[in-house]
Amino acid sequence: MSPLAPFKHDTFRTIWVASLASNFGGLIQAVGAAWLMTSISQSVNMVALVQASTSLPIMLFSLISGALADNFDRRRIMLVAQGFMLGVSALLTLSAYFGLVTPWLLLIFTFLIGCGTALNNPAWQASVGDMVPRDQLPAAVALNSMGFNITRSVGPAIGGAIVAAAGAAAAFAANTLSYFAILFALFRWRPAVQEKLLPRETLGRAVSAGFRYVAMSPNIGKVLLRGFSFGISASALLALLPLVARDLVAGGPLTYGILLGAFGLGAIGGALLSARLRERLSSETIVRSAFAGFALSAIVTAFSTVAWLTSLVLVVSGACWVLALSLFNTTVQLSTPRWVVGRALSLYQTATFGGIAGGSWLWGFAAEEYGAANALIGSCLLMLSGIAIGLRLPLPKFKSLNLDPLNRFNEPLLALDLKPRSGPIVVMIDYEIEEADIPDFLSTMAERRRIRIRDGAGHWALMRDLENPTIWTETYHVPTWVEYVRHNQRRTQADAAVGDRLTALHRGDNPPRVHRMIERQTIVPGHYERYKRPVEMH
Repeated sequence: MSPLAPFKHDTFRTIWVASLASNFGGLIQAVGAAWLMTSISQSVNMVALVQASTSLPIMLFSLISGALADNFDRRRIMLVAQGFMLGVSALLTLSAYFGLVTPWLLLIFTFLIGCGTALNNPAWQASVGDMVPRDQLPAAVALNSMGFNITRSVGPAIGGAIVAAAGAAAAFAANTLSYFAILFALFRWRPAVQEKLLPRETLGRAVSAGFRYVAMSPNIGKVLLRGFSFGISASALLALLPLVARDLVAGGPLTYGILLGAFGLGAIGGALLSARLRERLSSETIVRSAFAGFALSAIVTAFSTVAWLTSLVLVVSGACWVLALSLFNTTVQLSTPRWVVGRALSLYQTATFGGIAGGSWLWGFAAEEYGAANALIGSCLLMLSGIAIGLRLPLPKFKSLNLDPLNRFNEPLLALDLKPRSGPIVVMIDYEIEEADIPDFLSTMAERRRIRIRDGAGHWALMRDLENPTIWTETYHVPTWVEYVRHNQRRTQADAAVGDRLTALHRGDNPPRVHRMIERQTIVPGHYERYKRPVEMH
């Protein structure tokens, strides 16, 4: 499949092009903010905190943003986020123009822009799966990375030229104008609205459901760990690049822009090569190579005193950056059904950008104490440890899992007049298992337990009848009837094999017996009338 296949879809192509303009302005703003901090503060740590202040909101608020992206109109969320960043950027431009920016005020502005990014990113990344077919998702993710890095290859250099010629306020003004393209594209987009048959989850329940799904998904857990380790080690190179430009190669803002441009140029190459590399190499091999390439770039940058050599190795690190992060992103999306993809992506971003934010502070502190070159050497050693993690926890291979809804569940007819919030609900399922099939049954039930808890069940247990040992009973709780229905509707086509295997192991004359019950409290004398109605949670 061509790596450019997603461009055949009008919506993806239009928003991708508009994102180029927005990313272009964002990178110009980043150059202006980083260089402005070197001008108004002598603290090396404050320079590194510019990147940390942008990454920290993504770590703090992405999960809430992911829950919003899974429960509300993603287009509207992106419109709000882009409008908010437009307003903050306009205020930053005015503050810089009138000379009101202090180091801490600059960090506040970049933090607020990071908040807008945290709100926008899960909705945008989750929307990619709505714009292109599932088999084109890896190519679309790579194209998104390539689009950002096309602007990275020229935007920083132009940003450096703007800062050198007209000051940081001009760079901030360029970023402010860049938001209009993406806002216009989002206003024109009219995504198909899917009818929601169940009431929207509360924010707290949606957040906990996202945590639970990721915690019970081993493949996603591996991605989170590797993303964090990559972020915390690779962040050194970008966080300290203004100091590399100023101190190690004795340049100015234009040199800084050129170095960032070299990084972006490498990232474009990495995006174009990613599809071919995924066909020939395993995910783990690509990620280990990315860690190794970044380590090489860091060590050469630490000892280089000439801009051309530093630029050359930054091309390598740029390719490694996009290969690793696009592969992490794609693995999460291909391992997650649509109902929770925003939350899964947000947790991935929390891990990765948490590593970037923590690493930016760590390497900034190290550079202040020991110098930028020694900090880069330290980050090189940490990157090598990221390779060692892969020996114990390798990334999963790409699988073509069918994560579409299973749609086998039909809401049963009930004799009681339950309300959606009636509960708690207890479910018991009886199986008849022959002695010879017990080992297979138990191993299959272990997978069934993971799926049940992942999809919202609690208090899961498996019990064996002492008087009739062939009878096994699976039991679990859900808080309300609507959550029971939601739990069953979350089952995917890929989960069907587990249920089918359990049905095949059941030896009874009839299918496994399902008991659905509502918990009752003991009745206080004189208060029977209270319990004629179903118990409801409030």
